[in-house]
Amino acid sequence: MHVSGPAGPSRAIALLLSLARPSCMGMGMKWGATKAMTQVKLLSSRVSLPLFKHPLSFPPQAQKPCPSLFCSSSFSVMLRLKALTFLLLLLLLALCSGVHLCDARSGTRWSRTTRGGGSGAAPSASAAAIGRKGKARSSGSSHRQSGEGSRSPTDGDPVQGDGSQAPPPQDTTVFSVVEFGAKGDGVTDDTQAFEAAWAAACKVEASTVLVPSGLEFVVGPISFSGPYCKPNILFQLDGTILAQTSARAWGSAGLLQWLEFTKLTGIAVQGSGVINGRGQDWWTYADPNDADDESVEMLLPRTKPTALRFYGSSNVTVAGITIVNSSQCHLKFDSCEGVMVHDLSVSSPEDSPNTDGIHLQNSRGVDIHHATLACGDDCISIQTGCSDVNIHSVNCGPGHGISIGGLGRFNTKACVSNVTVRDVKMFRTTTGVRIKTWQGGSGLVQGVRFSNIQVTEVQTPIMIDQFYCDRATCRNQTSAVAVSGVQYEDVRGTFTVRPAHLACSDSSPCSGITLAGIQLQPLPLPQHRRLSYDPFCWQAFGELYTPTVPPIPCLQIGRPAAGNSVLSDGDLC
Repeated sequence: MHVSGPAGPSRAIALLLSLARPSCMGMGMKWGATKAMTQVKLLSSRVSLPLFKHPLSFPPQAQKPCPSLFCSSSFSVMLRLKALTFLLLLLLLALCSGVHLCDARSGTRWSRTTRGGGSGAAPSASAAAIGRKGKARSSGSSHRQSGEGSRSPTDGDPVQGDGSQAPPPQDTTVFSVVEFGAKGDGVTDDTQAFEAAWAAACKVEASTVLVPSGLEFVVGPISFSGPYCKPNILFQLDGTILAQTSARAWGSAGLLQWLEFTKLTGIAVQGSGVINGRGQDWWTYADPNDADDESVEMLLPRTKPTALRFYGSSNVTVAGITIVNSSQCHLKFDSCEGVMVHDLSVSSPEDSPNTDGIHLQNSRGVDIHHATLACGDDCISIQTGCSDVNIHSVNCGPGHGISIGGLGRFNTKACVSNVTVRDVKMFRTTTGVRIKTWQGGSGLVQGVRFSNIQVTEVQTPIMIDQFYCDRATCRNQTSAVAVSGVQYEDVRGTFTVRPAHLACSDSSPCSGITLAGIQLQPLPLPQHRRLSYDPFCWQAFGELYTPTVPPIPCLQIGRPAAGNSVLSDGDLC
C-alpha cells in the first residue's frame, strides 16, 4: 500500500480511528494506543513520510529520496514511527474529549452529549420505543443507559419521537367492589365485599369505592364509618344497590338505617346509580298476632330503616343518584356541616307511609338544588338544630310539601333559623310550604323565607300550624315553639282546600309574618268539595305588603299585644 499526497495522513488517521473506536468505551485508552502503534508499524513499511520537513503534509514529490542519514539507519525508522504515533495519539485524545464513541457491541451511532434535553435532536422512533419498553418492564427503575442520552423512566416527561406516550400507571386509589368478591347478580349477598372495599379505601386519601354499572348488588345493613378514615373519599355509585328483604338481615328489633356514612370528612356519594330500598314489604306490614308462628318468623321488624344516612360528617356531597322505595326516609343528614345535594331523584308511591324525601336534623350549611322528589311524606323535612339552609330549583310532588318541623315533640326545645326556599314547583301535595310545631314545646323558628313557589293542585299552599298532631287527638298544652320573621313571596298557582292556614298559639303568637305577591286560585276537585275556600288565621301577626288573591284579612297587622310575650327565656336559642 502506497500513500501519497495530502490525503495520505487523513486515510491513516481514519484507519487508526476505526481501529481505536472500541478502545474509548471498551478496553481503555492504553489498549487502543498499543494497537494503533502496531498498525502504524505495519503501515510505515509501505509509507514514506518526511516528518521533519513537512510534519502534517507530504511534499509535492512523494518519490523523492530521503536523506541518507535517516534512510540508512533503523533508528531513523523508529524515530519516525514514534513521532507519528505521538501526533496521532494527541489527535485521538482531542477527538475523544468531544465525542462519545458508542460501544462497539451495541452497534449504535455516535451522539452529541446533551444536558437536560439540551439542543440536541429529538430521539428517534426506535429510541422512544425502547423508552416505553423500559417503563413497562420496571416503572420504578432510575438507572440510565450509558451513552444513549436516555431519560430515566421515572422522569415523567412524555416520550418524544413518534408522538406516542407510555400508558398511564394503574390507579391504585380505585377500589371496585367486584374486585373484592361482589357478584352483582341481584341474588347473592354482597355485603362483605362492600365492607372489604370500604376498609381498603378508608386507608387512602381521596380514594374511590366503585359500584360499577350494569350490575345489581344485594346489600344488608352496613356502616361506612370513620373517624379514622382518610378524608375526601368518593363513593362512585353507577350500579344498583338492593336492600335485603330477609328478616334475619335486620334482626328482631330492626335498625334505624340501611346504608350509613358516619364521622367522615369530604365524603361524596355520586354517580348515575340507584339505591332501591324495596320497601313494599315494609309498607304492607302485617300484625304478627294475626299470623301463625311460621309466618311470624318471616315478618320484617316494625322498626323501618332510612335508606341512606349521613351522621356527624362534614363537607358532604350527594349528587346524581336515584333513591327509590325506601321503607322509611330516603335520605337523611344528622349532625352534619357543609352539605351539598344536587341532581338527586327520589321516588316512592304517594301512599307509602313516612317516606320523607330528604330529612335534615342538627345540620348547618345545607344547599339542596336541582332535585326531583316524589314520596309519601315531606319532600324535604327540616328538623331542630338546622340553620343556614338554602333550597332552590326543586320539583316536589306528590308528597306533603316542604316542611319545617314538627318541632317540640315530647316538650322538647327546638331551634331553626336562616332557611330559604325558593324557585320550587309543587304538584298535588297536601301542603306547600309549611311550619309545624307540637304543643308543649319551646324554642324558636326565625329568619325563614319562602319565595317564588309555584303550586298546582296543592291542598293548602301556605301553612303555619302550632297545634300539629299526627293522630286523632293530642293533649292541649300551653307552651309552644315560637315562630317569628317568616316571609311568603310570590306564591302562585292553584289550591284545592284553602289558600292559607295560619294557626298560632295563644301563649306564643306568630309575629313578623309578611305576605307579598300571593296569587292563588281555587281548583274544585270532587274529593275536596267545600262550601268555602277562605283562608284561616289565629293569633297570626304581620304585614301585607301587596294585595293578595284571594284576600287574607285574618292576618292581624302589627305585633302582638304587650301581654302576649312572643319570646320567653326558654325560647332563646
